[in-house]
Amino acid sequence: QVQLVESGGGLVQAGGSLRLSCAASGLTFNNYGMGWFRQAPGKEREFVASITWNSDTTNYADAAKGRFTISRDNAKKTISLQMNNLKPDDTAVYYCAAEPMNAGTSSSRYLYWGQGTQVTVSS
Repeated sequence: QVQLVESGGGLVQAGGSLRLSCAASGLTFNNYGMGWFRQAPGKEREFVASITWNSDTTNYADAAKGRFTISRDNAKKTISLQMNNLKPDDTAVYYCAAEPMNAGTSSSRYLYWGQGTQVTVSS
């Protein structure tokens, strides 16, 4: 049984930082690219960042570039998203997801999903 469990969300003021983590189990972690997506109230789920199995390639949404950093630790089967200079528009539920062999930007290619962690940025 594959499980992805996010943690690290919370309430932060604008300009602050948060570090999200996602722990994976039940899958051969090295065979998966990993991604972060988010969904704000009333909006569709959107891509945030992704990382290939060996960390050689990362992708970021324009809104995340320069502020967010994705990383992974294959030994611990975890990924992280360091979010700096947070803005109220970053308020959303953040999900980690696993895509077989790749690390694209389309949610439809991701096979496994976590339950999400809430990030709220106050102005």
